[in-house]
Amino acid sequence: MPATATTAGFPANFAWGTATAAYQIEGAARADGKGESIWDRFTRVPGAIHQGETGDVACDHYHRWRADVELMAELGLNAYRFSISWPRVVPMGRGAVNTAGLDFYDALVDALLERGIAPYVTLYHWDLPQALEDRGGWRNRDTALAFAEYAGVVAHRLGDRVRHWITLNEPQVAVYLGHVTGEMAPGVRDLSLWAPVAHHLLLAHGVAVPILRAARAADAQVGITLNLAPFEPASASEDDRNAARFVDGLFNRWFLDPIFRGGYPPEVFALLAQPAGMVQADDMATIAAPLDFLGVNYYTRFMIRAGVGGEHALPVLVPETGPGLTEMGWFVYPTGLYDLLLRLRDEYAPPRMFITENGAAYPDLIAADGAVHDPERVAYLRTHFAQAQRAIADGVPLHGYFVWSLMDNFEWALGYSKRFGIYYVDYQTQQRILKDSGRYLSEVAGRNGTH
Repeated sequence: MPATATTAGFPANFAWGTATAAYQIEGAARADGKGESIWDRFTRVPGAIHQGETGDVACDHYHRWRADVELMAELGLNAYRFSISWPRVVPMGRGAVNTAGLDFYDALVDALLERGIAPYVTLYHWDLPQALEDRGGWRNRDTALAFAEYAGVVAHRLGDRVRHWITLNEPQVAVYLGHVTGEMAPGVRDLSLWAPVAHHLLLAHGVAVPILRAARAADAQVGITLNLAPFEPASASEDDRNAARFVDGLFNRWFLDPIFRGGYPPEVFALLAQPAGMVQADDMATIAAPLDFLGVNYYTRFMIRAGVGGEHALPVLVPETGPGLTEMGWFVYPTGLYDLLLRLRDEYAPPRMFITENGAAYPDLIAADGAVHDPERVAYLRTHFAQAQRAIADGVPLHGYFVWSLMDNFEWALGYSKRFGIYYVDYQTQQRILKDSGRYLSEVAGRNGTH
């Protein structure tokens, strides 16, 4: 059913929150029995990370989580999306469970609920246990089965209190940047891995869905988070339109279609290398298990033109230029959020949607008054909130909005060079300073609307 907008512009009981990821904020890389992740290993590769930085300490959230929960409570937020570190809970990926790791998340969930903040738990935000990577990682079908076991461990411990579960965060990034370009962990560069790695990730999602749903019987809400974007042709030419359509099939529909339609886009499937027996009996039915919601991560659009060199030339991403770019070089395109939400409603009809990430990086500085003034981020959020409100008014079943991120953190291969948080983090002292954007989010959440 569509969400019903209130006079403030958003539905009653709308989830207003922020999002984080375990490796980006927790630190405590070896504390209390935690195992090694692929990011612990990848950050040791010379040249892989900006200035050789690591997430060993990050925001030290593992030790400062109580204070961080209070930061959310002070802003009046009613939801928090965070991820669980698989190697902190199951250090070797399978087998022995680290009770201390589960205890950490158990206490965090309790503290959130005590402050009126609903936990939205992501089980996989890219930190695969290195022990599983050593056995093939997501190239190995057995990793999907290991994920199901891990999901069961977490659900058994937290399922009496956690209502909202997200299986995977952005499997497309794990495939493309982790296994094709090698820019992220595990740093593999092999285009032929696109199909099998994506399939095993989606299979992991599918096998976990009934396990998570059983944790709270009929009360559980289970979904997946996909990073989705408009891929627009750089010109009106037929070649550019076809190129944009192909890239959309590879980056958007390759993940949407199996989940909501039970099959891969045929025009893309026919072109990708696949190992024999990749798709086994019942795989697609497992992946297409009915979901309670779709998490949408949205940041920008991408302009695509046809490649040069014949029909097999790869499409080309056209860099954005001029004003309106974030520090990531991403074009600020709020209407793209509206267009995307309507497309998802019309083509895939998820029963509910949450914006599980949206935000922007800007070069934040502490001003002379000791505050952090970030008018560009405030404007970014204001315009995107307006497009979300517009989508709801047009019948999109949007039920929540999570700003990326609660605090500045380790931005993967970019280290600590980019700041997305609504709290500024001084990494030397671990001091958190609320930015103007955090005050703005608090105001919007408090009145459940932008005006």
